[in-house]
Amino acid sequence: MPDDTRERATRADARRNRDAILESASRLLVADPRANMAQVAAAAGVGRVTLYAHFASRAELVGATFERALALAEAELARLDLEVDAWTALERLVDSSWRIVDASRGVLAAAELELGPEAVRAMHDQPMRRVRALLARGRQAEVMRADQPLDWQVACFLSILHAAAAEVDAGRLDEAAAGGLIRSTIRSLLRVG
Repeated sequence: MPDDTRERATRADARRNRDAILESASRLLVADPRANMAQVAAAAGVGRVTLYAHFASRAELVGATFERALALAEAELARLDLEVDAWTALERLVDSSWRIVDASRGVLAAAELELGPEAVRAMHDQPMRRVRALLARGRQAEVMRADQPLDWQVACFLSILHAAAAEVDAGRLDEAAAGGLIRSTIRSLLRVG
């Protein structure tokens, strides 16, 4: 086998291993935010040496897994048609966002443990820009309240999504009812008057 072919095969194998590691880490962290490196390696079907060749520490692995979850979420949210009236756009954003938060809550918990809440908040920059822009548009149209700081409303939006996901996960909120409850709660928070 020529050297360049061997090198391409090695790179492709390394990419497959990395993808398998990140996929396994995502799955395990959703179930248990404290899943360890040995568990991830076993689930990915790689040895610990291979795992550590890709990710030198659990923090590095969790960070990459969280970045991957955010990238997948961003791809889904970018497909939303938000060029409608502000309330309809907000409902669409809520419906997609809370399901994303619910699906990746364990990865988020692991990221907060390993990276800290400030780092996690900074990594949420793009999704929060989308929310901020939508709320600013609603304020501009005078259909959403403007008597509170915009950043506070964005933080409330995010907190409500996370609280709903936690309640569904704990069995205290029916998943089928969650979307409507989240929408009405956020609408109450933002409604003028």
